[in-house]
Amino acid sequence: MRELRQNGFAHLVLLVGIGILLFPLYMAFIGSTHDAATIGRGRLPLTPGSHMVENYLQAWNYGTGERVAGTPVRIMMANSLAMALAIAVGKIVVSVLAAYAVVFFRFPGRTFFFWLIFLTLMLPLEVRIIPSYKVASDLGLLDSFAGLILPLLVSATGTLLFRQVFLTVPRELLDAAKIDGAGPLRILVSVIVPLSRPSLAALFVILFVYGWNQYLWPLLITTDPKMNTIVIGIVKMLGTSEAMMDWNLVMATTVMALGVPVAVVLLLQRWLVKGLVETEK
Repeated sequence: MRELRQNGFAHLVLLVGIGILLFPLYMAFIGSTHDAATIGRGRLPLTPGSHMVENYLQAWNYGTGERVAGTPVRIMMANSLAMALAIAVGKIVVSVLAAYAVVFFRFPGRTFFFWLIFLTLMLPLEVRIIPSYKVASDLGLLDSFAGLILPLLVSATGTLLFRQVFLTVPRELLDAAKIDGAGPLRILVSVIVPLSRPSLAALFVILFVYGWNQYLWPLLITTDPKMNTIVIGIVKMLGTSEAMMDWNLVMATTVMALGVPVAVVLLLQRWLVKGLVETEK
């Protein structure tokens, strides 16, 4: 009975926390179903309105309301999706190759290069943003997907994670693959990567959300409205005074922006948890 009360209290606290977190999102959804006048009066009800389809279609196709002129959400979400996918896949590829070289190859300076990668954890993009922008500008990467993606591709965190994963791979498997005539690339693709699937999926989810939520770098590197990401688009929609804002379109855009990363997390939830909690890694 005592254990039941303890579990009940823990679940109650969990439900209260979930309610506190979800209520603002629920109100954003409710706001996206009403017209701007209802929200402007400050009497937003707790039930959905009748303008849901109208608001979402207007935000998706035009991004422009009575008071705000913006970029269509479909363009901004396409930009964010391309950026997030490229960053996630690119970081994983670079991290896997770097960790594979550090763990399974013997070459002069191997330890030095590993610690050099480790030290870059203290130099995130926000710290080196001015030289990074200068390099991107000199290479003509402004207002381009290459400029959005390339400076964010290298991940010391991913390299460290995969290094620990690869250290758990039995050497006997590698020796058996070598006896069968497999080269380094074949061993990586056929032996190492399949054994690392949970970690790959977990890191993909984390990096996808990281890429989707990027704000500072896209804000600096892009000036063309057609290159706006969804986060930049929402911020620009909020750039005017409250009286000059179409809150219904802002909230509809916010709900759609939340949908993609939430869907990715839900679809890969099992792999995410498995990759983060496996004790041998």
